Amino acid sequence: MQIEVSTKNMFFLECFSSETRVKIIELLGEEPLNIKQLSQRLEISSAIVTKHIQKLEQAGIVTSESMTGVRGTQKVCYLQLEQAMLQFKAKKPYEHPTNTISIPVGQYSSFEVRPTCGLASPTQIIGVIDDPRYFADPQHVHAGILWFGSGYVEYRIPNFFHSNQKLRSLEISFEICSEAPGFNENWPSDISFFINETPLGQWTSPGDFGKQRGVLSPDWWGNGFTQHGLLKIITVNPQGSFLDGTKISDITIQDLDISFAKDIHFRIASLEESTNCGGITLFGKQFGNYEQDIVVTMHEDK
Repeated sequence: MQIEVSTKNMFFLECFSSETRVKIIELLGEEPLNIKQLSQRLEISSAIVTKHIQKLEQAGIVTSESMTGVRGTQKVCYLQLEQAMLQFKAKKPYEHPTNTISIPVGQYSSFEVRPTCGLASPTQIIGVIDDPRYFADPQHVHAGILWFGSGYVEYRIPNFFHSNQKLRSLEISFEICSEAPGFNENWPSDISFFINETPLGQWTSPGDFGKQRGVLSPDWWGNGFTQHGLLKIITVNPQGSFLDGTKISDITIQDLDISFAKDIHFRIASLEESTNCGGITLFGKQFGNYEQDIVVTMHEDK
């Protein structure tokens, strides 16, 4: 997540003005805790802890759910936000045109997947769960979410630049997480990214998130399913390849063989030979927490 340092984001920035809230983030970074446990560890009242948790929830940093315990219902809190980047200087618009394209997650151009796997549109499951053949069903273009235990999906990104234009940088953003049977919050998965068959690098998703219902999850989407992922942004420019601003390889935009009138091939893979082959779940704009599909932005060189 990228946060611009401005007054419009004070609800987020104010969360770090309190030493107590920072301590709560530290504690939840180690393990989920209920309100009473937080109160005991911080040595403050449960009422004060609850107020701090409400502020952290509003900012999307913490999430919580009510669970039945031995002595009644308890509110268990989890750290939801994995990382955030602070942007101190507002981005200036490019002097030359940029192209932004939104690609639905179901409009992949090729695939090779293994169970657990499946697809769903905003209204129903497509085909049969755990049968890879249905990834070839023509209805796959309507998928708003897809998942697989290992393998890949690949997307064709149209290149609308003219012959006299030069691509300076490419940004691709999407909501993604691991894929466990049902769901498992602690299910690491090494996810690899490729452009035009060139490996950009790898990111390890921490889990398959299902405890907290997705903001955009359709009513029929059961609570036992994966609910949301994390929003990730890949950037490739003359300095290298980056994920959420952190460099993941030295592959530059010049290394990708992107040329006039040629589509760009973007592959997302869970490789069986990786250390943590924990699968992939991809979310479209009608599932998960972020109202977007795979968004591609191409910036022209000045």
